Amino acid sequence: MNRKKKKKFPAKYILLIMTIFCLVIIGCSVKLSFSGTAANTVIGYVIIPMQKGINQVGTLLSDMRDNFVSKQELQEENESLKEQVASLQEELNQVQIDQEELEQLQELYDMDQTWSDYDKVAASVIGKDTGNWFSTFLIDKGTNDGVIEGMNVIADGGLVGIVTDVGPNYSTIRSIIDDSSNVSCKDLSTGDLMIVSGDLQSMNERGLITFSGLNDTDDEAVVGDQIVTSSISDLYLPNIPVGYVTEMSADSNNLTKSGTIATIVDFQHLEKVFVILETKESITENEGE
Repeated sequence: MNRKKKKKFPAKYILLIMTIFCLVIIGCSVKLSFSGTAANTVIGYVIIPMQKGINQVGTLLSDMRDNFVSKQELQEENESLKEQVASLQEELNQVQIDQEELEQLQELYDMDQTWSDYDKVAASVIGKDTGNWFSTFLIDKGTNDGVIEGMNVIADGGLVGIVTDVGPNYSTIRSIIDDSSNVSCKDLSTGDLMIVSGDLQSMNERGLITFSGLNDTDDEAVVGDQIVTSSISDLYLPNIPVGYVTEMSADSNNLTKSGTIATIVDFQHLEKVFVILETKESITENEGE
């Protein structure tokens, strides 16, 4: 059994009726010059609310437009400020780099004046072994610059190590903190000799290297004494600062003492060094002539 479909009133007729109604209201209001009670009633309940609604929508759209323009302006201003900040940061970074380079050059100049008795060549560190410390590393100077094996290397006003291998434009340096390094030194205050040994384990744990065989029979050596290279060393020039005593104790034989030394050189941040262009052997030979 088929159900009859209900007929829907066409939407276009509804729109037409509403349009005619609005026109009638407008016509009446004009004709009566808005003085009629009925017209006033219609205007109060229909036209004025519609006008207010239209005004509110217009105001809202205007505010949205103003907010959109303001947001665009803020975004553009923000982008401009970001560019200015990036430019200033780049300038600040360059100033910091220039300041660091100036300080390094000043340190090199001071060392050059301190060791003015020796011919030297400044070099930059260009490579190192694995690990946190510069126990062995490469510099950018070699035989083309007069560097040969056995030359001493200094930085920060102290002993770095010795040249162990040389190429035309590079050299390998073994520092005094390397496990294979042993340097004949002395206590600057007492003149007593000792052997300063590299110790990477101690460097990793405490940032210190060790010394042994200090013949301090008069118990004059104390913590804080400066340690320098001795004149009896076969490889190292005399009186180059190495570091300062941090701990000291008597050995089991009760004749010598051992302990630890804080190095003058920062072996974690080496960048520039000086190579002294003379070996201990060549100086000894010249003195014997």
